[in-house]
Amino acid sequence: MGFGYATLTYDPEEIVRNGIGDLAACGYDGVEIGLPKIQEICRDRLEATLDEYGMELYCVMAGWLNEHTDVQDAVDGLEIAAALDVDFLGILPPPRGVVDDSIFGEWLDEIGTAASDRGVTPVVHHHAGSHIEQPAEIRRWLDDGPSELKLLLDTGHYYAYGDVCDGIERFADDTVYVHYKDISPPSNFDTHVTNLSAGKVDYDSIMTYFGAFTDLGKGVLDFAAISRALDAVNYDGNRTVEVDTVQGPTLAHAKRNLDFLREAVGDGDGYES
Repeated sequence: MGFGYATLTYDPEEIVRNGIGDLAACGYDGVEIGLPKIQEICRDRLEATLDEYGMELYCVMAGWLNEHTDVQDAVDGLEIAAALDVDFLGILPPPRGVVDDSIFGEWLDEIGTAASDRGVTPVVHHHAGSHIEQPAEIRRWLDDGPSELKLLLDTGHYYAYGDVCDGIERFADDTVYVHYKDISPPSNFDTHVTNLSAGKVDYDSIMTYFGAFTDLGKGVLDFAAISRALDAVNYDGNRTVEVDTVQGPTLAHAKRNLDFLREAVGDGDGYES
């Protein structure tokens, strides 16, 4: 296993100019990059940069599935992921209420068929305010969706709907990739969760929910316990730090998060220095 960093706060040029090298210098083993950013980067340049710093590309994250053109983009992303020898393509479900179950199921089947042909595993990213948000919805779509579909378990997005360690045990057979994300919920957090789950276009709730995500160790999640839970179910895949917003230099946040993991997880829980 290795620790990766999601390059959400880097623009495409920054990723190849200094981002990958900086993250390697911090001690990360790999990165996750969004599909639109990869499409802007010359593939040969990206591969050369990854090779130069001995970094892996863990996952290509496709965009939100808002309409069928986004499904085709995801299918195209499978082709790109296969060419880059990447195991996973991340799938972001539509926001709640955008499509019905029948259409969403057809979209997943289309992605699953294309994934099977290309040898890339689509991983669904359960996400607050999306079509797959709560544990029962995760279970349903893993069972009813295409056989190729697996789970990207995100600790921060699971928190609002259940105990993260319980979720790790519940979805042990389906989880192939993990996001380490922390959250510091405000006092009225439950109200905003309810609004998002109801599909309300409530910008206050959206800003409050997503503004609650923070650097690892700054929120309420116990990553030592989470790491032990992953070890207990024999999860040996990669674990990627995802920080949505940063204040100050991105590199400082990246290093702070990995330093925290080194201290919280320790060599005995899977970290290799």
